[in-house]
Amino acid sequence: MSEWRRDWPAPAKINLFLHVVGRRADGYHLLQTVFRFLDFGDTLRCEPRSDGRILLATSLPGVPPEADLTVRAAAALRAATGVTAGVTLHVEKHLPMGGGLGGGSSDAATTLMALNRLWNTGLDSLQLQRIGLELGADVPIFIHGHAAFAEGVGERFSDVTLPAAWYLVLVPAVVVPTLEIFRSRELRRDTPAIAAAGWRPGFGHNDLEAVACALYPEVKRHLDWLRQYGDARMSGSGACCFVEFVQESAARASLAALPADMRGFIAAGLDWHPLVVI
Repeated sequence: MSEWRRDWPAPAKINLFLHVVGRRADGYHLLQTVFRFLDFGDTLRCEPRSDGRILLATSLPGVPPEADLTVRAAAALRAATGVTAGVTLHVEKHLPMGGGLGGGSSDAATTLMALNRLWNTGLDSLQLQRIGLELGADVPIFIHGHAAFAEGVGERFSDVTLPAAWYLVLVPAVVVPTLEIFRSRELRRDTPAIAAAGWRPGFGHNDLEAVACALYPEVKRHLDWLRQYGDARMSGSGACCFVEFVQESAARASLAALPADMRGFIAAGLDWHPLVVI
């Protein structure tokens, strides 16, 4: 039972760049990005049930429990493996909804990885990633477990090793719906693709940023403030924004200077997901 008593980390991710390089016939956007994990995130606990039910002990405001990605992930794993066991999921949330930090996707991935072990389903990483992709395009990277250059809809990975860095991440008080950004007529969808081997830290931009800033001025305000410290960027479809520091002390000094009407946090960049055994 020791594994059932543990906490399972669900870290944030940031997109160091994000280009929209095309669109498939089915409407899905073709992307290129680099994912990096942060040592900050949500925490999941799993409690076994004998009645075969999947329950969420900590629901999110405005999200029906059956629509929650953790519940859907547990149900998807059961459907794929034939397991009949039940579970109560406890999620301690720190990552914002609509923030571009992958909170829901990370929670879903951790649910799959945790229950794969707790239920002894024996699936490998690629099998879990295939289940995860049905839940959301960002779920597979968390299961893949290594910082990576990603292509396709974000599910094809080339691992990258990144320099040590600290990040000041700001959390504007707005929820940015991903679909709204991707459906915008103003979104650029023709940024030239590059080879994974050609990417270097500092390259590129976020194609979704201009659309998010136009629709949500708070995102632009936070980016403008961050840019006094360097090349600030939005993560994912927003709303969260970040800037990179080499030294933790410089990152913390910038956080201390944060205006009273802004909030944020400091986190170190990670190359590996905490649940991946090296």
